[in-house]
Amino acid sequence: MENRHNKEGKEYVLKMAKEHDVKFIRLWFTDILGILKGFAITVEELEGALEQGMGFDGSSIQGFARIDESDMVALPDPDTFQLLPWRPKEHHAVARMFCDIQRPGSELFEGDPRYVLKRNLKRAADMGYTFYVGPELEYFYFQDSKGTQGLDEGGYFDMTPLDVATDLRRETVLTLEEMGIAVEYSHHEVAASQHEIDMRYTDALTMADNVMTYRLVVKQIALQQGVYATFMPKPVFGINGSGMHVHQSLFKGDANAFFDENDKYHLSKLAKHYIAGLLRHAPEITAVNNQWVNSYKRLVPGYEAPVYLSWARRNRADLIRVPEYMPGKEKATRIEFRSPDPACNPYLAFSVMLAAGLEGIEKEYEVPDPVEENVYEMTADERNRRGIDTLPGSLWEAIQLAEKSELVQKALGDHVFDAFIKNKKIEWDQYRSQVTEYELKSYLPIL
Repeated sequence: MENRHNKEGKEYVLKMAKEHDVKFIRLWFTDILGILKGFAITVEELEGALEQGMGFDGSSIQGFARIDESDMVALPDPDTFQLLPWRPKEHHAVARMFCDIQRPGSELFEGDPRYVLKRNLKRAADMGYTFYVGPELEYFYFQDSKGTQGLDEGGYFDMTPLDVATDLRRETVLTLEEMGIAVEYSHHEVAASQHEIDMRYTDALTMADNVMTYRLVVKQIALQQGVYATFMPKPVFGINGSGMHVHQSLFKGDANAFFDENDKYHLSKLAKHYIAGLLRHAPEITAVNNQWVNSYKRLVPGYEAPVYLSWARRNRADLIRVPEYMPGKEKATRIEFRSPDPACNPYLAFSVMLAAGLEGIEKEYEVPDPVEENVYEMTADERNRRGIDTLPGSLWEAIQLAEKSELVQKALGDHVFDAFIKNKKIEWDQYRSQVTEYELKSYLPIL
């Protein structure tokens, strides 16, 4: 692991803290399930924290450490220093930094999702590649966290007159930009009260940090306006759920390794192997990209979420879409992986997607033919004939596939792999034993 915690970075952080009269610094990190955790230190402790890290009790972090591994050290990454715009600015400002988690004695902690991603990125770097991602996170605004009463009845790209949500979105975009996160688009999504803000693509480690920040900012701005924002994959039955389509590409230096001007899709051989790797391993990495019981309520045929293992240029039903090439935009050549949802752990999700793609490259998997017809409208026989498989239909199926997957185990490392599977089995057991509203409505009157 290269150490980016360099002297210049530390000096820059100390200088910024002084210039902006920062009083508190929040040290952020992520647990195995992608929940943002953190604690605050005062500016007086900053220099020591940058040198030695700050000790904290790790035993309380779900899925992070067993009780006997309770002492952990959070070492802040100077590259991630940002002021929090929603805290006071003039006096006693508040900043945040993402941390790498270590054991006492400076050994990196293998249960830290950020470390998992760094390890996978190193594998790509050893092959000569930088992994770039641009995720599109959809979410809903509701009146509060107790129900699904929306704020509007708008539809895709709708301009609802003086839509409350337009102001919320604008405020969110401005806040993200103040925090150094570039935004490409923001618009209303297909479902009522559903929205999307797309961040400009960047390297996967920066982007995973950005996703964590983005989710917090969206919720924070909503909270300030007295409403609730949720990244729950499928909050409302019968309308589209929220996805996190991930645009991805590999670069060699400055050149996009996915681009080939002589190919009819403008995709290099490498890009096709990458697509083949993603398609082949998609079912077993689904537990990581779609990690909640609720995720599988979104992954059903008939809505925009893809359930079939196919790829194409135009078709929104396919798992992998290759956006049309625009002449002169070689750098924008990319593939879009459409199954993940925005409630995943971005560090782990980017790790398994990359691992699947690299596997395809290393083993030179052959890519199947693209499917330009609508896969939904095919009969099951037609799909079978064309060898088009599906993603797992429930968290339980997904866990079973992940548990048997060498690829997932290698990508996550034993510690995270074991803890993740254990966490998910507990969730499935709790869910399985619930009696739902659906059962009461369907069975109580007749049984």
